[in-house]
Amino acid sequence: MTTSIKNIEKNAMTNTSRRSFIVGSTAIATGLAIGFDFSIMSEAHAAMGTGTTSMAPLSTPEIGVWVVVKPNDDVVVRIVRSEMGQGTITGLAQMVAEELECDWSKVSYEYPSPEESLKRKQVWGSFSTGGSRGIRTSEQYVRKGGAAARIMLIQAAANAWGVPVSECVVLKGVITHTPTGRKTTFGKVSVAASQLPVPTEVPLKDPKQWKLIGKPVDRIDGVADKVTGRQIYAIDLKFPGMLVANIRQCPVFGGKVKSYDATAALGMKGVKKVVPVGADAVAVVADTFWHAKTAMDAVKIEWDDGGNGAVSSASILKSLQEGLVANDTFVGNSYGDVKAAIASSNKKVESSYFFPFLSHATLEPQTATAKWTPELCEVWAPTQDGEATFAAVIAASGLAAENCNVYKVNLGGGFGRRGAFQDYATQAVLIAKQIPSTHIKLIWTREEDMTHDHYHPVMMCKLTGSFDDKKNLTGLDMRLSGQSILSAVRPWIVDQNKGKDPAVFQGLDASGEAAINYTFPNLMVDHAMRNTSVPPGFWRGVNANQNTLFLEAFMDELAEAAGADPLDFRRKYLTNPRALAVLNAVADGIGWSKPAAPGIFRGLAQVKAYGSYVAAACEISVKNGTDVKIHRMVAATDPGFVVNPAQVERQIAGSFVYGLSALFEEEITIENGAVVQKNFDTFNSIRLSQMPKVETILIQGGGPEWGGVGEPTICVAAPAVLNAIAKATGKRYRTVPLKKSGVKLV
Repeated sequence: MTTSIKNIEKNAMTNTSRRSFIVGSTAIATGLAIGFDFSIMSEAHAAMGTGTTSMAPLSTPEIGVWVVVKPNDDVVVRIVRSEMGQGTITGLAQMVAEELECDWSKVSYEYPSPEESLKRKQVWGSFSTGGSRGIRTSEQYVRKGGAAARIMLIQAAANAWGVPVSECVVLKGVITHTPTGRKTTFGKVSVAASQLPVPTEVPLKDPKQWKLIGKPVDRIDGVADKVTGRQIYAIDLKFPGMLVANIRQCPVFGGKVKSYDATAALGMKGVKKVVPVGADAVAVVADTFWHAKTAMDAVKIEWDDGGNGAVSSASILKSLQEGLVANDTFVGNSYGDVKAAIASSNKKVESSYFFPFLSHATLEPQTATAKWTPELCEVWAPTQDGEATFAAVIAASGLAAENCNVYKVNLGGGFGRRGAFQDYATQAVLIAKQIPSTHIKLIWTREEDMTHDHYHPVMMCKLTGSFDDKKNLTGLDMRLSGQSILSAVRPWIVDQNKGKDPAVFQGLDASGEAAINYTFPNLMVDHAMRNTSVPPGFWRGVNANQNTLFLEAFMDELAEAAGADPLDFRRKYLTNPRALAVLNAVADGIGWSKPAAPGIFRGLAQVKAYGSYVAAACEISVKNGTDVKIHRMVAATDPGFVVNPAQVERQIAGSFVYGLSALFEEEITIENGAVVQKNFDTFNSIRLSQMPKVETILIQGGGPEWGGVGEPTICVAAPAVLNAIAKATGKRYRTVPLKKSGVKLV
C-alpha cells in the first residue's frame, strides 16, 4: 500500500471556550505543569497500579481549594505542580501544612485536573513546573491556602463551642479551647468548616515561627516504589485492549512525508494499522511495542527534506562566527562607553567560546496514551504543563474543552522537554482518532527522541576586556551569537520586544532574577540572532548555562591578565553582598586561602539565576594532560528561603551531574539537515564513578524574593571545573564539550 501525503486538514476551532483556552494556555506556557484527576475513570487507577493519590470523593470536606480533611484527620493537600523527582510536591505540601498546623504524618496529596481548573476559573493560580518556579512563584498563595483552612477549622470549632476564636489554638491538627481545655480535631469539624466562607484577609507566619518549613522531612511521595521498580511511569501504563504505536518522523527538520509503502509492515505479526500522523510522520499501531517498532522499520518512507537537507554543524558554525562581527544586534545590557574604553586601553584581552546543541535525553522517551471517541477524548501524559497538554488535546481532538480530559502520569524526566512542547500528546491523539474507542499508547524510540528534541540552543560568545596602565579593568564587551529560544517557542514575546529575545541575556541582565552580579566601569552585552532549522527549547538552566560559562571562564582569563588571584579579582567587581557571600562560602569551603595539595588545582564560579545566588568551587587533578579527576566540589546556594534542605542538596548534586555531562561529553551535531547522535553511545552522560563528592552550603538571605533551586546551580558547575583545568594544564579550552579536545573525565 502506497500513500501520498500532500495536504493535512487542520481542525477548525469553532468553539469559543475551546479557542480561548488554547490561546490562553499557549500564552502562559513556560515549561510548567498542572496535576490531573485520576479519579474520573476507575480504569485509570488500574492502569496506575497501587499507591496513586487521586482526587478525593466529593463527600470529603474541602476546606478551601487547597485542603481536604478526612474524618480520620488525614489531610490531603492539593498540588498543581509536576513531580519529576525534584521534590516539588513535598516542598509545596510542607508550606501548606506549616500554615495549616496539621500533623505532617497524616499529610498526603492529590492532583486537580486542568478541566477542573478551567471550570473553577483557574482558582489554583499558576500550574507551572519549569524555570525553577515550582515553589518560588506559588509560595504566597499556597501558604495562604493553608492559613485560610486553619482559620476556617478553628472558626468551626469555636462556633460549635460557642466561644471566641481568640480563645482557641491549634497544634498538629488538634484544636484546643485554652480556658477550658476542651479539644477537638480537624476531622471532627471539617464538615462544618467546609460550609464557611474562605477568609480574604489571611496573615502568614513570620519565618521565625516556622516549624516545618526549613526541615529536611521525608518526601511525601515516597521512594520505596522507585527503588523496587514498582513506580508506574507513563511508559508503563496498561489498559484492557490497549494498542501500542511507534512513530517515525522526517529526520530533516522542516521536512515532510512525500509517500510511504506499508505493504510489508501490514503483513507482520501483531500489526493493526499504519497511519499518517500530521504532515511529517507515519506510525505503526500494533499489539505490543516490539511488534510496532519492528514493523515501523519495515515501512518504506520517501521524505521531502523541505529545503533543509544541506544544513550542517559546519554551516551553522559559519553563521555564528559571522554573527560575532555583525552589526545587526540587540543590546541586552549596556552602560558607559565600552568602545572608548577598549580604544584607549593599555592592554586588551579577547577570547571566543562555543556552546553546542544539547538533547534533554530524558530517561523515559516521549510517550502518551490517548483514547478518542466522537464524544470524548482522554489523554494520559507525563507532562510538565498540564494546561498546555490540555490545550494540545483540545486542538488535536476537534472537540470542545468540556469533552476532553488530561491525566498526569509520573514523569521519567522532564528538564524542560515536556512543558512548552506537546508534540507527543498531539501525536497520540491524532493516531487515536484513526482507531476510535481504543487506548493507544504512543512510545517514541530513543533514536526518535534524540532526533526530534527541542535542543539547548547553540551559541558562541566573543568577549573583550580592557585594562588601564594599573591593571584595572576598564571595560567588558560581550557579543553573543546564536539561537533565540523565544523566537521559536514564544514569538509574540520577541515581537513585543521589537525583535529582541530578552531571555538570551539570562545571567547578564541589568536587573531582576537573572541580573549580572558584577559592576564594571563600562559594559556592553549584545546578541546577534542567528536562528537555524534545528528547533531550540528550554533545557535545564536555559541561557544562564552558557552565559555563566562564557563570563566566569573569561573572568579567570582577565584575572590572569591582571596578575590577580581569581577570587580577589571577582571580589573587586562584585557589588551585591549576597553574591559575595556565596562566593566567599565556597572559597572557604574549598580552602582557597591555603595552598592546595601537590597536583591539586582549584577553580570557582558564581552567578545569579532564577532569583538565587549560587557559587561553586572544585579541586581537580589532571594526568597525561587530558585525564581529569574531580576530587571535590563545594556548592553554595542562597535562594532566599530553604523549604527542605535535604531536597535542595539532592537538587544541587543532580544539577552538577547534568552540568558536568554537558561540559565533558554531550553534543548534538547536524549533518544533511538531521541529528547525528541517536542514542547514549554517542550522546554520553558521566557515570557514578566519575561523579565527585558535592558539599552543599545553604544560605538563607531572607529574600525579599524567593529563588529557585533546580536550575541555578547547574550553571556554575562547568565553569568552575573549566577554570581549574586551565590552572592544571596551562591551556584554556573554550569549546564545549571537552571530548572534542581530547579531554576526558576519569
